[in-house]
This record gives sequence, C-alpha cells and structure tokens, in this order.
Amino acid sequence: MTDPNATPPYDPASGQPTPGAGQPTPPPGYQAPPPGYQAPPPGYQTPPPGYQGAPAAPLSPAEDKQWAMLAQLGGILGWIPPLIIWLIFKDRGPLTNQEGKESLNFQITVAIFVVGLYIIGTITAFIFIGFLFYFLAWAVQIVGLIFAIIAGVKVNQGGTYRYFFNFRFIK
Repeated sequence: MTDPNATPPYDPASGQPTPGAGQPTPPPGYQAPPPGYQAPPPGYQTPPPGYQGAPAAPLSPAEDKQWAMLAQLGGILGWIPPLIIWLIFKDRGPLTNQEGKESLNFQITVAIFVVGLYIIGTITAFIFIGFLFYFLAWAVQIVGLIFAIIAGVKVNQGGTYRYFFNFRFIK
C-alpha cells in the first residue's frame, strides 16, 4: 500500500526533472527572510557598530519651560513622572534638567518619608499609637502634592523653584 500524499519518485534517467532543478542551492546555515521583508534601497550602508543615531534637537525656550513645568506637576502622581521626563529631556533643555532633578529629588524624599512612616506605624500599631503614623504619612503625601502644584505654577510663570527641604540624591 502506498501513501497517496507522498511525492512521486523522480527518476532523472527517464527525463523527469528533480525538484528545484535550475535553482541555486543556498549556503549552509541560510535562513529565508521573514514574510513581508523588504530589502534596503540601493546604496544603503549599514551604520558602524556602536552608532547611536543623531542627538535629539534641543528644546525651544517655550518647550523647555513646558517640560520643566510638567516635571514639577508630575510630582502629583509620585516620583515616576519626574524621573521619566528628566531622563528623556535632561540633555535637551537646561531648565527641564534643573527642574526635573529638583522635582525628582523632592518626590524621592517624600516617598522615603512616607514609606518610613508606614513602617513605623505598622511596628507601633501594637501599642495603639501606630495609627498616628499613618495619619502623618498621609499628611506628608498631601504636603508633597501641594508643593508639587506650587512648583509647577511657579515654573510656568517663568521662574524656578527650590523646595524648602530636599535631599539631593541626583546632583
């Protein structure tokens, strides 16, 4: 019994062509390009190893002020928005670099105090004063929120803002 799906045997002596006859065989280890691949245009040269691309264009003064304000206002949501804005725009605008670092340092300071107060509150909850530390942590978060808004408004008016208490983690 023979398999009906099997390929028929090819006999070169009887004049039947072998499959793929006339096509060059690929070198060993060759992998076909994925579907949808388009070859680069003629004259394209691959970049040298370690090529990073062109540096980003500097921010205009209006954009610099806008991103500096957004870095300060990003502190409303915590320390991650100022970090993202500072990392992306620190080399493109001096005001954004300065205000992004200031906001990031303040929000990290607030986060450290809040986490510390929650830890102390949890430990001292057994002696019935721990709930006071939870309220204090909540108050620190509110103060951080208020000062982020004040800083954002001040920067939007064209000034700069230095927080009254700030550990300088990022110089």
